[in-house]
Amino acid sequence: MKNILILSACMLAALCCHAYSPAGTWMGKLNIGKEIRVVFNITEQNGTLSATMDSPDQGVKGIGCSQVYVSGDSLYILMESFKSQYTGRFLSDSSISGVMQQGTKNMNLDIRKVEKIEGPVRKQTPVPPFPYRSEDVIYHNKDKSMQYGATITLPDGPGPFPAIVMSTGSGQQNRDEEIEGHKPFAVIADYLTRRGYIVLRIDDRGIGQTTGSPETSTTADHTRDALSGLEYLKGRKETDRKKMGIIGHSEGGLVAEMAAAQSKDIAFIVSLAGPGINIISLMEEQNGKVLREAGLAQEAVDAYLPLYNQVSMIVAHAATRDEARKEIDMAIKAWKEKAHPNVAFAFGLRDEASVGKMTDEFTGLYDNPWWRFFIAQEPQQFIEKLQCKVLALNGEKDIQVIPASNLNGFREALARSKSPAYEVKELPGLNHLFQKCKTCKISEYGTLEESFSPDALTVIGDWLDKNVK
Repeated sequence: MKNILILSACMLAALCCHAYSPAGTWMGKLNIGKEIRVVFNITEQNGTLSATMDSPDQGVKGIGCSQVYVSGDSLYILMESFKSQYTGRFLSDSSISGVMQQGTKNMNLDIRKVEKIEGPVRKQTPVPPFPYRSEDVIYHNKDKSMQYGATITLPDGPGPFPAIVMSTGSGQQNRDEEIEGHKPFAVIADYLTRRGYIVLRIDDRGIGQTTGSPETSTTADHTRDALSGLEYLKGRKETDRKKMGIIGHSEGGLVAEMAAAQSKDIAFIVSLAGPGINIISLMEEQNGKVLREAGLAQEAVDAYLPLYNQVSMIVAHAATRDEARKEIDMAIKAWKEKAHPNVAFAFGLRDEASVGKMTDEFTGLYDNPWWRFFIAQEPQQFIEKLQCKVLALNGEKDIQVIPASNLNGFREALARSKSPAYEVKELPGLNHLFQKCKTCKISEYGTLEESFSPDALTVIGDWLDKNVK
């Protein structure tokens, strides 16, 4: 019996002393209403661990992790920029069971070591050799406070050629505007460069080779980034300085509007699902569509949207955070009192604690500089000031920027502008990413093979040839 005890103690000591090495690529699936893949790329150098995080299904890659360490059989990864932390326990050298904590939310995330991350084939993504020049470049703004990483594609020949800056939609994206494995900006750049246009596509702030903080930047900062891109293009001998413009997608459409309203260097803009009405109304429409797609009854959605509108107004205009929280709390309580109990329940409002939770969530928007700036914008004030040529496009099936209201907003504002030529067009059968869609839900983006509709590319190219070349 004594010998067995000694043997067991030795075995226990060996197990306790097993040193787990987390270096490698680890992948798991996180349920956020739909399953998305999360990847940690962990490296070790001179005994120090570092990591980046990818979300292939959301087109997010290379997000820096602020701290990584192993203690006993546990792995800890801290992501300060996302206010998130992953805590996991090694089950083996290739398997970890853990939890992703984001704010007050905890989500199960088991990860395993993998050799390769498989993704869907995107046949439109351009691959070399190209019939044009492609250069990865780094440049700075005028005061050297920002560094930009970008790719410029140039038609063969001496030029000068018309030149385009690409501006991405909301959220942190790389120069290809990579979304769920799609690279729409790479597809657009390839197509237009083949047609004789210089195209500059740029990493967003805090991703790739571009510096800056995504946590503190606003659409005004993104507009300055686009204008810095134009300054870079002006310095290229291949650029026709009289034929420079911006193509912007979603929020990037607002960037194009804002930049062109203040710069005489911009000869044209192309808005791809950019806003044509005030942002509070746009977001109210978007939330209505998304909630219906999620299965909520129309009467519940109709009852909720006035509250969303009211809270958005508070966030946009409150002088202080305390004032915002107080007004939001009052608005939610008043709405709950009037709403049918089933409607209130559908939005999680059951008791005082749940009201407090919703108040905290909405008040959190006040702490987001980007959101506070964005939600307060009136795009028509910029569109009315335009003196450049404009193409405004929306997909008929877009549920994020609703085509009817936003395109009408463009028509009304452009009629009051000094734009020498403009076209406003709805493209049939296309979603917010300008994909030919089936269900046309947001969850479908990553499942579609098409990255950007060839029909939409033709519309853009033909309009540019007619109005810019």
